Amino acid sequence: MHNSPGMDIDADSVVLNSADLEDGGKGLRFALPAWGRNVTGFVVRYKGKPYAYVNQCAHVSVELDWNQGEFFTAQQDFLICATHGAHYRPDNGFCVMGPCKGKSLKPLKVIEQNGQMIINITSAI
Repeated sequence: MHNSPGMDIDADSVVLNSADLEDGGKGLRFALPAWGRNVTGFVVRYKGKPYAYVNQCAHVSVELDWNQGEFFTAQQDFLICATHGAHYRPDNGFCVMGPCKGKSLKPLKVIEQNGQMIINITSAI
C-alpha cells in the first residue's frame, strides 16, 4: 500500500490536498488501520465533490482498483470492481450492476475546506 503524496495521517483522520484529486480521475488511497491490517480506503472526486469509501467490494472483500488508484469505468460514470465488474455510483457507493447489486460500499466521512480534504478513517458514516 502506497500512501499518496501530501498525506498526513493521525489516529482518526487522513488529510489530503484537494488539488491532488481530479474530477473523474485517479483516486487517492490511504491505510485504514482501525479496519484491519491490510485494509485501505480511497477518495475520488465526482462532479466536483470528494467521496471516500473503504476499499472493499460489497460482494467479496477484495480491493476495487484494477491499478493503483484506478476506480472509475472508462466513461468515468461509475466506480468498478476489478475482480467481478460490480458497478457502484460514485456519489453514494450503491451497487447498480454486478453480483452485489443492491448493496453498497462503506462510506467514510470526508470534509473539504481550505484546499484540504479531511477523511475520518475510524468509522463509516
